[in-house]
Amino acid sequence: MSLPVVSPLPSNTNDEVAELAVFFNETLGFCPNSVLTMQRRPAIATAFIQLNKAVMTNHGRATSALKRLIGYVASSKAGCQYCQAHTILAAERYGANSEQLAHICEYSTHSAFNAAERAALDFAVAASTVPNAVNSSIIENLRQHWDDGEIVEILGVISLFGYLNRWNDSMGTNIEPGAINAGEKHLKTHGWSPGKHAQTKHSS
Repeated sequence: MSLPVVSPLPSNTNDEVAELAVFFNETLGFCPNSVLTMQRRPAIATAFIQLNKAVMTNHGRATSALKRLIGYVASSKAGCQYCQAHTILAAERYGANSEQLAHICEYSTHSAFNAAERAALDFAVAASTVPNAVNSSIIENLRQHWDDGEIVEILGVISLFGYLNRWNDSMGTNIEPGAINAGEKHLKTHGWSPGKHAQTKHSS
């Protein structure tokens, strides 16, 4: 099988997409191939970027770093290696401490994570499970640490990556060098590899 299913377009293909995609220079240091592929239908790309920006804007105590770790846990549960590498890279860029980056897979027991962070990450795991595993215990624990607005932000992140996990694993999006470096640096000991996302892209 030749992957990706559809190849990304150059970053300067659409002016509106290119202007909005500057956002990713802060979060990742590059515009991801997922967005460059979406721009074959510019309205999808622009709507996605606007949603991404809205979800990742911080209005409460859920920090930029925690939101990316939530995205990592959700993507790990879904099995998307592309998004796992992107979220761990973004978490590092937004200041997640080295202990959290090294022990994200042991967040439920490791001292680098506090009770509020664990509640949010437990929610991410349950919400990303198929069938959905959110139950009264998960919700009660979440409400002990986060208010309604913060819960909306947290679930916004989980849901955003639900879309991205399906997009990138189904498309077989080629992973970028910066994301590969982050994955190998922080996740290799947890069994991460680029998998199908490292395959040579076909011509469009």
